[in-house]
Amino acid sequence: MTVEELTNILDSLLNLPAETEVVEFKRAERNFDDRDLGQYFSALSNEANLKGMSRAWLVFGVENRTHDVVGSQYKNSRPALDAMKKKIADQTTGRHTFVEIHELRYKNGKRVVMFEIPPAPQGIPIDYQGHYYGATENPCRR
Repeated sequence: MTVEELTNILDSLLNLPAETEVVEFKRAERNFDDRDLGQYFSALSNEANLKGMSRAWLVFGVENRTHDVVGSQYKNSRPALDAMKKKIADQTTGRHTFVEIHELRYKNGKRVVMFEIPPAPQGIPIDYQGHYYGATENPCRR
């Protein structure tokens, strides 16, 4: 995706009135727990399937209540992000992982990390470490 396409996607996500079953915002200014990331991946992938969506988004560097872009230094290198992509694949059903992990310098110059999450295949929910997550078990809804 181009910078313009990613910016347009982020703009549309930021304009949502609130997070949804397929869109989550996290400050994640410095780091984020790997286990929580895996649980979000499972939940968002499963919810995208249930909602008939082509993808779900987990966005780091955004305050979830205000949708202010605060920036994130999470895994501040391409190799670190790619290693996380592999780590998720190693711990999910069928080695599912992110479509892509996008880094974007948003309009205010702050770095945003956008995890593009595919929907679970029809009839095959995605687990993380042997547990299947959904909206009611999503870490943010605890």
